[in-house]
Amino acid sequence: MEARLSLLAIAGAVVLPLSLGAASTPSVLAQTTGGLWEFSGKSGTPPTRRCILRPPLLAQVEHGSAKCTRTVIRNDSASAVIEYSCAGAGSGHSEITVLTPRSVRIDTQGIAGQAPFGYVVQARRVGDCPGH
Repeated sequence: MEARLSLLAIAGAVVLPLSLGAASTPSVLAQTTGGLWEFSGKSGTPPTRRCILRPPLLAQVEHGSAKCTRTVIRNDSASAVIEYSCAGAGSGHSEITVLTPRSVRIDTQGIAGQAPFGYVVQARRVGDCPGH
């Protein structure tokens, strides 16, 4: 019985941090704020601007404002790795490096529209979202 309780305690110690990490926003993104962001560097496309109200949404640049669940895989002082899944729309894996509070580098790959994608973009906050 005692060995069983110890095993349950160990399993709980492993699961709890994973659960907390999955629900949290990466601390590195606390340096940034929501607003109007410009994305550039994706081969063959001109820069685009999008309203990103919450910085964790920067991770799902390919999936825009789709309803996705995000899991923080790694979080340190300069970057974060986030995996996400969007029901019926695909999934992705993004590494976000914060260069300044208004500039981030996003290395992203995954599946969108039943096709693979992978690229690196530079995103910079250029102002507030219209109407917000």
